[in-house]
Amino acid sequence: MSRLIVVSNRVSAPRDPAAGSAGGLAMALSAALRKYEGLWFGWSGETVESFTGELKMEDRAGVTVATVDLEPQDVDEYYNGYANKTLWPLFHHRVDLSAYERSFGEGYERTNRRFAEVLQPLIRPDDVIWVHDYHMIPLARDLRRLGVKNRIGFFLHTPWPARQLLVTLPHHRRLVESMFHFDLLGFHTQEWLELFQRYVEVEARGSVLPDGRIHAFGRSVQGGVFPIGIDVEGFLAARNSALGVKTYDRMAASAAFRSMIVGVDRLDYSKGLEQRLLGYEQFLHDNPEARGKVFLLQVTPISRDEVDVYQDIRVRLETLAGRINGAFADMDWQPIRYLNRTYRRDQLAGIYRAARVGLVTPLRDGMNLVAKEYVAAQDPEDPGVLILSRFAGAAEQMGEALLVNPFSREELSEAINKALTMPLKERIRKWKALMQVVRDTDVAIWRDDFVHALTEAPRKGG
Repeated sequence: MSRLIVVSNRVSAPRDPAAGSAGGLAMALSAALRKYEGLWFGWSGETVESFTGELKMEDRAGVTVATVDLEPQDVDEYYNGYANKTLWPLFHHRVDLSAYERSFGEGYERTNRRFAEVLQPLIRPDDVIWVHDYHMIPLARDLRRLGVKNRIGFFLHTPWPARQLLVTLPHHRRLVESMFHFDLLGFHTQEWLELFQRYVEVEARGSVLPDGRIHAFGRSVQGGVFPIGIDVEGFLAARNSALGVKTYDRMAASAAFRSMIVGVDRLDYSKGLEQRLLGYEQFLHDNPEARGKVFLLQVTPISRDEVDVYQDIRVRLETLAGRINGAFADMDWQPIRYLNRTYRRDQLAGIYRAARVGLVTPLRDGMNLVAKEYVAAQDPEDPGVLILSRFAGAAEQMGEALLVNPFSREELSEAINKALTMPLKERIRKWKALMQVVRDTDVAIWRDDFVHALTEAPRKGG
């Protein structure tokens, strides 16, 4: 095959493939780039006073990385603005939090043009280009305008919003029309693909063709479902590593014969963290006999702290966790351990394995790989139970989890009680079915399926 060019907002190719903290997605894409002798292009994370388009090239463990600095205005409008204050909340059905400012949209368009102008000279005629996520939706259009005729694919790592919500976005048609310059559009679930198709049919008077192509705006694009997964063997190795085992032993000792419930989520309003704590509070209220015998470990690394809404949710969560602890704690027991810090993958594997219950309850999520990591970390002879929001993309595949409505504190309470009292035979049966799903959707399978579909797609030709 010709070279593969991966494009994303931030380049996450690890400098050390053996690093326990490297994510499965970064490892899988890095492996593909080494195999196909490709390169990974994106923003460096750094700013310069005036944009020059100067490329920084480096080798990261056999992966060629090309990055470019942006101006502070680009970061404010394109990244902090349109990507994180407009598209992110909208794509997660939080229209009430979406900020529609003209400067954000202008910065988004300008920065994508800049990315295209810097990337275009690096592209060879037979390269295959894979663009990732909502930050770079217009990139294929901008590359086509520069004469690029290569196959270009796009994968959305978030949900796609319902049509009735997407139309609240100014210039929504222009955004969707730009997607028809790609050759392949990938979504996590059939639901997200169908929502995209429905928008095209109603708002663009387009159609879905029998072969799966979607036609509108005088163009056709192939749509597909590519459920992402984890690096299963890599995660099992992390679980069984010295640090993974040490972390498990430490957490098991720390539990002091209590049942641990674990939640691991980036600090974000889409993760349903407030609703989760309220559901756990309801469980403590409904089951007084469980007090002192169970605790919730909530690991919540801080992200996007420069955005006001993230500062607000951090304060609310800290207040809520403090209130629940104040109401229920005893001299030798605290019902919630709330941590704002990041752990390595091998440490997380040990934490997951020690947890009797995995609580994965986002209000809206593209896939949520924590659900799959929790399952992979379990002891096959004594596995824990996964409680999963029906609004996570993973719910489409992981029906053997206890599926819940995260907006209902009573439903969360009942699910926690059911998980903690579930007989071993049923826990093992559910775990085996879920583990098969995890293996069948390994991140390498996802990667290879998408790349194969993209290489089979006909070139747009401009």
